[in-house]
Amino acid sequence: MSAKAELDGALGSGQTLIAPAGPNDALHFLRGGGEMGRVVRAYDWGDSPLGSPQTWPQSLRTVVGLVLASPFPKCLVWGKEMIAIYNDAFVPILGKKPVSIGRSFRTIWSEAWETIGPIAERAFAGEATFVEDFPLVVSRNDFPEQTYFTFSYTPLLDENGEIAGFMDTVIETTGKVEAEARLRVLNAELGHRMKNTQAIVQAIARQTLREVVDEDSLNAFTERLMALSSAHEILLRQSWESAPLRAVMENVLKHHVGAERFDFAGPDVVVGPKAVLSISLMLHEMATNAIKHGAMSVPEGGVEIRWVTQGEGGNAILHLSWTERNGPPACPPKRHGFGSRLISGGLIGAGRARLQFLETGLVGNFEAPLDWLSAGKTGAGEV
Repeated sequence: MSAKAELDGALGSGQTLIAPAGPNDALHFLRGGGEMGRVVRAYDWGDSPLGSPQTWPQSLRTVVGLVLASPFPKCLVWGKEMIAIYNDAFVPILGKKPVSIGRSFRTIWSEAWETIGPIAERAFAGEATFVEDFPLVVSRNDFPEQTYFTFSYTPLLDENGEIAGFMDTVIETTGKVEAEARLRVLNAELGHRMKNTQAIVQAIARQTLREVVDEDSLNAFTERLMALSSAHEILLRQSWESAPLRAVMENVLKHHVGAERFDFAGPDVVVGPKAVLSISLMLHEMATNAIKHGAMSVPEGGVEIRWVTQGEGGNAILHLSWTERNGPPACPPKRHGFGSRLISGGLIGAGRARLQFLETGLVGNFEAPLDWLSAGKTGAGEV
């Protein structure tokens, strides 16, 4: 039965409707409020612990007026009996529960009181609460269902400065939480299928090219495919939207040597999908070169990776450095192949990379506009 039907039934049973208040009426705080405003005006408050609205303290009147006028789901809980007054926006949260204006909040949510009761008690003790995606099993549609809510319980004071109740400001997030759970399952399945596909591509490449190219070229192809797989893996964990820069670097470099041989330091930076792919492939080539010819070719060698941001807003630039320590002197490559092109492409595949071949080892400096990295943009000219 709808709230309107229940209201009409209540009026037909002899309850007295409080006349709509005018601007100068003492009950002007009950003006408007949609359907729940009509329910509040129709309710026989004389039999309620709150008493007649004409006797309500100003603090209660003010909050009731605020609740009824708000377009956001709100429920006022007042007094030791926890009497509830809520607005139209709160009604969908109740499902098929009967109209509960004037009832105890404890009674309304009796099936979940073991869970939310302690939170309500803390509100009456003066402790405000804010919880996101709070799991709660409720019976509002004739069966128990798992729901999720983001809500706040805010203590309310009376004229004497004493806590007289609390405001429940709430939004249901069940749909969002369930959608996120489904997305995690789909991402896991997609990741599994991508790994299977990449394994098949590797096998096809080896079978097809084994008589055409040398083993080193095949290994280089396989390793680059693994670097691409690492980039896809971390993007899947982030719903393909973005990923922390440090996590991207750690994820691709862990396939080469022990993580303890890389020294990372820099601020929290989030990069977009295209930048994740470019950075992963570039770092893979840098690590491969270090293992073959640089610091990682000797047991005591290591690499320092540092990054900083400079500038503000659209002018912000990310600077990343790769510094090899305790390895052999660095020598320029005798030829420039695909790996060199990936390195020279830098962080976003469009340049701004500088390599120094020093006696102390290879030093690479890379930079890119931060908004390009964050948005996943690449260099000018890409279609």
